[in-house]
Amino acid sequence: MAFVAMVVLLETAMFFFLVPSADEVSALAEAKLIKSVQEGEEEAEEQALDENTVKEFKLGLYGETFSPIDTERSYRVEIDLYGLTRKKNQEKMQSEFTEKEGRLRHAIRMKIRNSELAELNENNLGLLERRILTTCNHLLEDDLLLGVGFKSYQLIEQ
Repeated sequence: MAFVAMVVLLETAMFFFLVPSADEVSALAEAKLIKSVQEGEEEAEEQALDENTVKEFKLGLYGETFSPIDTERSYRVEIDLYGLTRKKNQEKMQSEFTEKEGRLRHAIRMKIRNSELAELNENNLGLLERRILTTCNHLLEDDLLLGVGFKSYQLIEQ
């Protein structure tokens, strides 16, 4: 009988000292929940940052021979053009570019051909970039392009 009483007392003592109380269990569960929510928020922020990363999109090579409006001489412009788009819009930009490539290329060529010689001789070519950007975004469903730039640019008098 003493042995059974000792086992019962030992089990009761173990229960009180080793098993957590309801408050401890709820505090532990709350801490785990907060941690998982914070991890989820961090992953969501990281994914959002990754989706908003700016990527280059190749718009093509252009070589135009023309006579600018303000001169009688012939010039040749050779441009390797790229656009800047967000990573989340890459696929949409690719599909729209494939669908509307002819119209986009024609509009870009017309912007180059209708430029004045002074615009084409500028160091930063800002006006030509803005015109091409506006034209491309007008032809696309959404304003997918954030900017355009030239990988290479040459203006050659012929």
